[in-house]
Amino acid sequence: MSEYGDNAKFEDLKGKTLKEIINSGDEIKFICDDGTIYRSYHSQSCCESVTVEDIIGDFADIIGSPILLAEEVESDKNPDGITKEYQDSFTWTFYKLSTILGSVTIRWYGESNGYYSESVSFTKDTNGDK
Repeated sequence: MSEYGDNAKFEDLKGKTLKEIINSGDEIKFICDDGTIYRSYHSQSCCESVTVEDIIGDFADIIGSPILLAEEVESDKNPDGITKEYQDSFTWTFYKLSTILGSVTIRWYGESNGYYSESVSFTKDTNGDK
């Protein structure tokens, strides 16, 4: 169990219907119409940084319709057209959501000196906390 609840898989969102998505900058909450809350975040340490780099699409396009695709993809290669200076160690994590209404891709970028986590956590809320 993490600080926000039980570890979950992003694919757990498949078949769920989202009623709200809250992006606070360092965390994204996925609130389902059945009351379940999932959180995507990273607990920062001193010598690394993991942030939401970009969101492709509009969250409004996937609200109110069942999720048909919920996919997580990690890569240690920069996406086409992206270059960054001073990359000792880095990880891109892409979260892809699709419904019949549209699609959204959330792109997280994590970098460190190679000794710290660059991964994104995904949990199912067990506290009922919004």
